[in-house]
Amino acid sequence: MIMLADVQNLFIRIHMLHLAQTEDLTVTDVLTRLEALDYRVGEREVKQELERLTQENFLTSHNDQFSITGAGINEFKEIQTVLNTVCSEVGEKNKV
Repeated sequence: MIMLADVQNLFIRIHMLHLAQTEDLTVTDVLTRLEALDYRVGEREVKQELERLTQENFLTSHNDQFSITGAGINEFKEIQTVLNTVCSEVGEKNKV
């Protein structure tokens, strides 16, 4: 999958919040999952995004793991709402 870095980073952040809904995250686990989804990302970029999400209070860090916060849960719910709208609009067939 090839996309602009800024766009990819947004999708990576969404995936991280999604994954954090069900389990604590580690850099290695997130990297493995993102690579399986064909993202072109390295360990350094994954760590930076996890740290940014922590600075924004969407994740909390403890040892080598990251857990989602209440703010992160709320943010992900908002993202889901927007994504549902975007998918509905983008998925519609063009009408002539």
